[in-house]
Amino acid sequence: MRKKVVAGNWKMNFTPSKAAEFAREIKGTINTDAVEVVVCVPYVSLQTVQNEFKGTSIKVGAQNMHYMDKGAYTGEISGVMLKDMDVPYVIIGHSERRERFGETDTTVNLKAIKALEHGLVPIICVGESQRQRKEGRTAGVLCKQTSLALDGLSAEDVTKIVIAYEPIWAIGTGEVATTAQAEEACALIREEVRKLLGDTAANAVRILYGGSVTPENAGELFAMPNIDGGLVGGASVVPSFEKVVHFGGGK
Repeated sequence: MRKKVVAGNWKMNFTPSKAAEFAREIKGTINTDAVEVVVCVPYVSLQTVQNEFKGTSIKVGAQNMHYMDKGAYTGEISGVMLKDMDVPYVIIGHSERRERFGETDTTVNLKAIKALEHGLVPIICVGESQRQRKEGRTAGVLCKQTSLALDGLSAEDVTKIVIAYEPIWAIGTGEVATTAQAEEACALIREEVRKLLGDTAANAVRILYGGSVTPENAGELFAMPNIDGGLVGGASVVPSFEKVVHFGGGK
């Protein structure tokens, strides 16, 4: 059975001091025996939040990384740097990175390969826009993004990654995919993994739903057979995050 993952994406929120304060506030409320909890924070707060979560099983992740180990890439952070900091998770290809910062299927693939090379767990994001859904292109978009993201990876590699389905039209809008829509999309992604790399990879890969996940809808979403948890945005920067974790199996 796949262990569920609840990953919080703090995006560009909290100064390091506020991040420490919030980490202290939530760490005592989260029990992670039955669910893997990851908090992905801005680069400047990685060390601070790690220190606050020391002694707990809450893991800390980064929100992006470059596909090169070093070089003239001002403002970027490499997998080598994250590994040296003992940061185990990294979000790759979030829709906001794709839309606003030129992230492509090619760079997503390069980053996924590099993350695995350094022992990091990439949370690879895929998802369609509202226009693509209205045009009936959801399946094609998800299959293409999944296939290109996993290009060059082995079945064993894919058992180590996490894929997050995040319909772009539901990111930060308050609009959420219905449970049926979310389950259908996650099942489609799993079937694409099966076609590409076989049953072992498809059965092992954890697929999250991301898109206005809240304590009110998390229980129903996480109960679906192909949804293995959530990539949580706005609801991860408020104390009620622990309620979302609860629906993933935590206490």
